[in-house]
Formats: sequence, C-alpha cells, structure tokens
Amino acid sequence: MTISTEASRLHVVIATFLGIGFSPVAPGTVGSLAALPLAFALLQVDILAATLMVIGLYFLGLWSANHLERVSGQHDAQIIVIDEVVGVCVSALMLDWWFLGATDHSVLLLLSFLSFRFFDVLKPWPISWIDRMVGGGVGVMIDDLVAALMGVLAVAGGHFLLLLSST
Repeated sequence: MTISTEASRLHVVIATFLGIGFSPVAPGTVGSLAALPLAFALLQVDILAATLMVIGLYFLGLWSANHLERVSGQHDAQIIVIDEVVGVCVSALMLDWWFLGATDHSVLLLLSFLSFRFFDVLKPWPISWIDRMVGGGVGVMIDDLVAALMGVLAVAGGHFLLLLSST
C-alpha cells in the first residue's frame, strides 16, 4: 500500500500502532504481540478506567482506519493493526473480568493473544461476513472486536467445561 500525501502522520501513527503495522512479516500477529504490554498495563488499573481507555483507543482506531481506507482505497490494509491492538486489549480485560482477577496476568495475556489470533486469522462466521460486508473503519475495527469476543467465549466456555468435568 502506498500512503497518499492526504494521510496525515497522526492517522498513520495511530493506525499502524506507532509503525508496527509496517512489519514485513505477519503485521497482524506482530501488532497483536505489540499490544501485550499495553494490555498488561490496562490490567493494572481499575476496570472502569481501563474500559474507558480501550473505548477511547477504539474510536481513535476507527478514526485513523477510516481515514487511511478513504485515502488508499484499500479495505483493511495490512498496515492497519490498531484493530488487533484493541482486540487483544478487549480480550485481556474481558478474561480478567471472567476470572475475577484470580488468574495470573501472564496466563491471561497468553490466552488473550492465542484466542484472539485464532479467531482473527480463521475468521469464522460472523467475522468473515463482517469483514466482507462492513466497509470503512467500522468494518476494520468491528470484526476484530467480534474475534476478541469469540475468543473470550471459547476460553470461558473451555474453563466452564473443565470446572464441570472436575466435579
């Protein structure tokens, strides 16, 4: 993707998560890995404050992805990784809530990363439908939120099944 002169530096910095999206190899995975320190930091603060920060990051991602899509004419360009960052952070916060903070943060981060990437890469329905049918920044951001939610449901469901089988 060539970045038009219409794309401001701020849009590019946000959408690529400080340039991480320019990784020549697996930018989505690299962006998800780069999100882990931010997710860890969010796990250290009050859940309401962390949620508000992730909502703010979502809207910044929406704004920057929408702008880059418009000036490039390309849907969900590989350099846009802010959606992966938001997905990993949402996943980590939701899993921390599910486990009521009782699970080691390194385990939460690993589960967040793996479950999110699993659903983000495979894109089962409805993620694949959203990816195809919803355009602009909304499409870029929302399919990763759904991937995060599906990953959380898979981990929580697996945990629930383990609890049932141990009784």
